[in-house]
Amino acid sequence: MAIQAHEIEALIRAEFPDAKVTITDLAGDGNHYAAEVIDESFRGKNRVQQQRAIYAALKGKMDGPAGDLHALALTTKAPD
Repeated sequence: MAIQAHEIEALIRAEFPDAKVTITDLAGDGNHYAAEVIDESFRGKNRVQQQRAIYAALKGKMDGPAGDLHALALTTKAPD
């Protein structure tokens, strides 16, 4: 089952309410998205730590072949 961009954004915002979040549907199929998340909580964390925090916020939506979300290209950083 495909997931909608607004659902991905809502999951991320639940954990990062002050973040700037941009979701793009890369293929128009509801399965391949890009997300840019800019949040102060990422300051001092490496890229792996930042991305793990986003995957945790998705609450299993990417888990295994039966997951609602097939692919998510992540860009994460602290604000400039």
